[in-house]
Amino acid sequence: MVSQRAPLSILTCQSGRFFAKKIEKELIKKYTADVHLIPSSQVIFANTEIKTVIDESIRGRDVYIIQDVENHTEDMSVDENLRSIYTTIDACRRCGAERLTAILPSYPYARQDKQDGRDGITAARVAWELEGEMGVDHVITIDLHNSAIQGFFRKANIDNLRGGTVLVPYLKKLIKNREETLIMPTDLGGAKRANYYAQSLGTGIAFTYKKRDYSKPNCVEEIAIMGDLKDKDVYIVDDMICTGGTLSKAIIEAKKLGAKSVTAVCTLALFNGPAIERFSDLYKKGVLKSVIGTDATYHSKEFLKENIWFKEISVAGYFSEVIYRINTRQSIGDLLK
Repeated sequence: MVSQRAPLSILTCQSGRFFAKKIEKELIKKYTADVHLIPSSQVIFANTEIKTVIDESIRGRDVYIIQDVENHTEDMSVDENLRSIYTTIDACRRCGAERLTAILPSYPYARQDKQDGRDGITAARVAWELEGEMGVDHVITIDLHNSAIQGFFRKANIDNLRGGTVLVPYLKKLIKNREETLIMPTDLGGAKRANYYAQSLGTGIAFTYKKRDYSKPNCVEEIAIMGDLKDKDVYIVDDMICTGGTLSKAIIEAKKLGAKSVTAVCTLALFNGPAIERFSDLYKKGVLKSVIGTDATYHSKEFLKENIWFKEISVAGYFSEVIYRINTRQSIGDLLK
């Protein structure tokens, strides 16, 4: 019989409720005792201040707070969603929670992880706030844009899950001929991720170089590919898709170089700005086969129905297994490989 470090409780912020309900469903299968989302409410005042109210006792419990900061269906910005989890963490502390874990599938400000000029390193600031002012004991995320962000944490534990744990098994079923398949990153910074996919799938690998204009956000000036793509099924892998500018350029270039088909694979399919229009257009033109992503950030049923080029793979079971093992004092090492 497994031993819990404290009774389990799961909470969600407003923008994280879709993912939280999936995790709740998976956790119910693992526990004989009652496991449910603790009822809570988010109050937004007329001046836009946010308050969280917890409607059930969590004193002495091992609490996991789930938030999807990239879910904007409630008209909440990343900053507002971040403030929402901060107020929830504070409420939990004041209500006597024994341990607090923040579940942030998409780590806020992950792309602001280093200094290029007179700018801040906001990813570090988020870490300081979470473990310092907020006082969380643990943070769980997936496919950090830069794994070095883990080094920003000094007191809290942070586990960076790997999207490939779920995506690789799906791709193995999809790939018919490994000899005619190539894995490719969107830039040299993603070479390690691409190598992991290629080794796991037993395929070849190609590389992409991009020149970015850092004076403008989300601006890639040119892209070049190293490798023989002719008559190959190409899978372009990345941690996230934001506006899709870099990825769409890579897809077009891969097709120009003779790729038989081009499929995009990512963990965090954010689809901001013109992304949906870009991929819909590439799909209609026969340049893009599909985009494979996860539900680590929310996609509505309407979106999934309207955009048949997108295939969503759930990572809720993966997160629930990690939560279960942590709560029952078991190793999660094999889930991070």
